[in-house]
Amino acid sequence: ANQILTTNGSGALSFVDNSGGTSWVAAVKTSNFTAAAGEGYFVNTAGGAFEIDLPGSPSVGDEIEFVDFTRNFATAALTLDQGSLKFQGFASPKPVYNTAGQNIKIVYSGSTQGWIPIRDDDVTNETPQATITDFLVIAGGGGAGSDRGGGGGAGGYRNSFASEASGGGGSSETALSLNPGTTYTVTIGAGGVGESAAPHSTNSAVGANSSITGSDITDIVSIGGGRGGSTTAKDAGNGGSGGGAHRNGPGANSKGTGTSNQGFNGEDSDGADVGGGGGGAVEVGGTDGGGFGGDGLSSSITGSAVARGGGGAGHSGSVNPPLGGDGGGGNGGYDGTATGGSPGTANTGGGGGGRANGSVAGGAGGSGVVILSMADADYSGTTSGSPTVATGVSGKTVLTFNGSGSYTA
Repeated sequence: ANQILTTNGSGALSFVDNSGGTSWVAAVKTSNFTAAAGEGYFVNTAGGAFEIDLPGSPSVGDEIEFVDFTRNFATAALTLDQGSLKFQGFASPKPVYNTAGQNIKIVYSGSTQGWIPIRDDDVTNETPQATITDFLVIAGGGGAGSDRGGGGGAGGYRNSFASEASGGGGSSETALSLNPGTTYTVTIGAGGVGESAAPHSTNSAVGANSSITGSDITDIVSIGGGRGGSTTAKDAGNGGSGGGAHRNGPGANSKGTGTSNQGFNGEDSDGADVGGGGGGAVEVGGTDGGGFGGDGLSSSITGSAVARGGGGAGHSGSVNPPLGGDGGGGNGGYDGTATGGSPGTANTGGGGGGRANGSVAGGAGGSGVVILSMADADYSGTTSGSPTVATGVSGKTVLTFNGSGSYTA
C-alpha cells in the first residue's frame, strides 16, 4: 500500500514509499501552526494575520504549499517563520506574504540558501535586507549680531561618508541601515535670523536643527548653529558650533559653545575685534585673524569636494572685512563703514556675519542640508520633497535635500 515501483536504470526493479506530490490537509488553517514537509495547506487569514512555523529539520527537496483560501493576504498577511534556518539565503527577517490570492510553494535547498520559493506569484525577495546608506547632515547656521555684533556659529556637521570627519574634530560616523519599505523623514533646519537694526528689537537667533528620523534607526540630529553676540542679548549662543562674542572686551560677553562631534566654540572679543562664529573644521573662530569665522569641512559625498559648515565673521577693528569661514560663513563688518554683515550661504549651514554698526541688521544664518548616498542598485526611487537625485556617482545614487522631505527605502 502507498508504494511505487522504480528502476535503478540497469533493469533492477523495487518498490519504494511514494514521497512525491503534495498531501493536502483538508482542515482550513486559521491560526498559528507548524507545517510538515510534503503537505499543502488552505490558509484563511480572514480572522487576522498569523504565522506558520516551518519544519526545524528539513531534508533537501522537501516541499510545502500554502494557498490564500479567502484571498485575504493583502488585508491580513501570512508570515512564515524559518526558525534558525535560512529563507532565500537569509536568517532574517521572517518572510511575509501580503498579496491577495497568492499560491506559495517552497522547497528546502540545504543550509546555504535554505527554503526557496519555487512558486509564489511574486518575484520580490521575501526577506529584504537593509541597505547601507551614508549621510551628511548639516543644521542651519546661527544669525549674527548688529552694531559690532558677533558672527553666527555654523550648523552642526555630522558625516559618515568615506571616513571623512564630522564637525568639531569628531570622527566619521557609522552609516545608516535602512530597511526596505520604511519611510525616513528628512528635516532641513532654517538659518537663524540676524539681530535687527537699531533699535534692535529682534535678537539674533540660533539656527534650526536638521535631522534624519525613522522608526527603526537612531535618529541623526545636527544642532543649529549658535547665534552671534548682539547689542540687546549680549552673550553669544551655544549650538552645533558656537556663536562669536559681542564687542565689550574679553570675557565681558561670552562666546558660544559648540556641540561635541558637530562643531567648535565661537571666538571671544578682545575689544577691537569681535568674535567670529565657530565652524566645523579644525579651528575655532578667529584663527585666521581677529573676528574671522571658523572654517567648515569639505566632503566628496556628492562626487566632488565641497566645503560646508563655515562660521560667520564678527566685527573687526583691524581688518576690512573679516572673512567668514570656508564653507558658507558670512563676512563681518569693519569700523566706520557699513560693510559686511553678509548672510551665511544657503544649504551650507554657514553662520551669518556680524554688522559693524547698528544701522543695518546682522546677517542671517544659511539653511542646512541633508545628503544620502547608497548603491545604485539599492535606490528605491521613492522620495518626497523633491530632492536632487544623481545616479552613477562611482556606483552610488546621491540624494541632496535642500528642503524637508522623505525617502522610502
